[in-house]
Amino acid sequence: MSSKSEQERERLKEEYKDHYRKIRDTKEKLRRSKYVQNVNEALNQMNTDELLSSVDHFLGNVRDKMSHIEARLDVAMEGFLDDDNQKEMMDEELRKEHARESLKQIKLEMGLLYSEIEEQAKELKMDKTVGRSKEPDPKPSESEADQE
Repeated sequence: MSSKSEQERERLKEEYKDHYRKIRDTKEKLRRSKYVQNVNEALNQMNTDELLSSVDHFLGNVRDKMSHIEARLDVAMEGFLDDDNQKEMMDEELRKEHARESLKQIKLEMGLLYSEIEEQAKELKMDKTVGRSKEPDPKPSESEADQE
């Protein structure tokens, strides 16, 4: 008789375990469905026209700043090419130093552009998704300048 009661006890124990597993699975499905529902509600509440216009305005500003920097770089490069007489008179070290300084200035401007873009993104309350962990270095170290 004790073996029958033990068998019945084990059977009931397994039924309880199965029942609790089903409850746990149902709770997990409910939690996931609530999450999906919240995401859908947030997407439906977004004003897409306003969001798209602010992104377009932001991209327009970035394009303008990039075109200005590119134009300044072109002018600087033309200045280097036009100065053939000066290049002959300069010794090798002086030209390298001048090139390093120009490169530092361009990198500095690019770093400033990056920080301006970051500020505009913060104003639009947008989160950055690329390069989160590392801040740009506006002034390259001497070893970086020598490598380039």
